[in-house]
Amino acid sequence: MRQNNLQQPIHSGFAAQSTAQDVIRGIDLSGKIAIVTGGSAGIGLETTKTLASAGATVIVPARDLEKAKKNLSGIENVEIEKMDLIDPNSIDSFAEKFISTGRKLDLLINNAGIMWVPLRRDSRGIESQLATNYLGQFHLTAKLWEALKKADGARVINVSSYGHQMSPFDFEDPNFENREYQTLIGYGQSKTASNLFAVALDEKARKFNVRAYSLHPGSVFGTDLGREEPIDLFIQIGTHDENGKIKPEVEAQLKTIPQGAATTVWCATSPLLENIGGVYCENCDIAEIDNGQIEHRFDDPPTIRGVQPYSIDKENAERLWKLSEEILRMKFDVE
Repeated sequence: MRQNNLQQPIHSGFAAQSTAQDVIRGIDLSGKIAIVTGGSAGIGLETTKTLASAGATVIVPARDLEKAKKNLSGIENVEIEKMDLIDPNSIDSFAEKFISTGRKLDLLINNAGIMWVPLRRDSRGIESQLATNYLGQFHLTAKLWEALKKADGARVINVSSYGHQMSPFDFEDPNFENREYQTLIGYGQSKTASNLFAVALDEKARKFNVRAYSLHPGSVFGTDLGREEPIDLFIQIGTHDENGKIKPEVEAQLKTIPQGAATTVWCATSPLLENIGGVYCENCDIAEIDNGQIEHRFDDPPTIRGVQPYSIDKENAERLWKLSEEILRMKFDVE
């Protein structure tokens, strides 16, 4: 396997307890333009607030415009547009509208995602977690490429997950056509894909001064991401008791939403990353490669860390890029 030799902690000065406001302190984003998918709820909303508070203009594409307007009410420097990541036509319309303005794009935060849902397929027959969590990212980034290039220093941030450890990418059957569907495997595969996308994009785009990162926000309390998760899964992994209630000792170790957004904001703005890209980050630092030396326990959230070698492998990343172009029937030429 070929990996980025920069995939190792750099002792950033921040930690798991750091908040998005801690990370942004002293950073001026005046004149910068950011797009944050899923930017009207959960850690995406906190990301939007933080970037806007530092002076950035933040565009939030949303499926539910009324919900987005309500959640983003009163926040300055925010624009709301219509987009649904599982609908390719919707992605095209949003991106074309943005490109037509002639604006640059300094930060693309691919934050939106779904988690642990029953088997669903989009209009193209693509499994929904793969379609939303990864292929939507790839499609949107491709369509916004000219604006990213124009910024001369843009960053693309893929909000991934420790969940990538649940599965490598299955190149033979990504859509569960010949294997039994398991929601955790589908989720894990989609997050591995998101990591690999950051690796490949950074490799191709760095000559245009565009860098890419993926990250695990941490185990975060209070988001609505898991609204469809079967409670049996939580009981099985040890975070909840037999009555389906989260164990107090687990809850006490979960991140708050401001802490959950911190690594996204760090990847988007840290000067420490000016000459580093294509890495997977966590706890406001570059993550350690997990070669089996990390003992993970879901009932002990701080142990949920590290990055699997298969999800930052350059050959896997290039292979996935080509497969993505085939699935989406589009070329993403970084030139």
